[in-house]
Amino acid sequence: MPEIAIFLQEFHLTQPAFLSRGATVVSGLVAAALLSACAHHRPASQPYPPGGYQGGYSSHAPATAEYGRVTHIQWLQGHHQGQTTGAGAVLGAVVGGLIGNQVGKGSGRAAATAVGVVGGAVAGNAIEERNQAAQGSYRITIQLDRGGRRAYDVPSVGDLRVGDPVRMVNGQISRY
Repeated sequence: MPEIAIFLQEFHLTQPAFLSRGATVVSGLVAAALLSACAHHRPASQPYPPGGYQGGYSSHAPATAEYGRVTHIQWLQGHHQGQTTGAGAVLGAVVGGLIGNQVGKGSGRAAATAVGVVGGAVAGNAIEERNQAAQGSYRITIQLDRGGRRAYDVPSVGDLRVGDPVRMVNGQISRY
């Protein structure tokens, strides 16, 4: 650190201006990293695993397979609407506080930091809620061969279509 002070003195630079530029760059990078963590990443649709051997031993009794046909597939929009974990608000508050701290001097800086924290928390919570509302699930209704119906809520239908013959083992649905 003494090297930086000598450098600043030789070129008549003031330390706050030098540090605020670096702090701005660092806070911008931190803000970008934190906001990218709030972004929704939808996994690619994956088919259901085949009912073959999965390896290992099970402590449960052997499961019996049920057979039937898919009769209905329904999209359940916004299954978790209105429920947030608070992570978006916390990350938003941190980013807002960092950005607000770059504005003003003295008590104005403190006020800007406070406004940044509150505004960031509100924005982060809204982003998280929007991303969760975009998520949903599917309800697959199956008419069993032995009579009766079963409904399963799953994140993805994979390659299942209405009319497909299916086998259910331990909640896993697969075409056969």
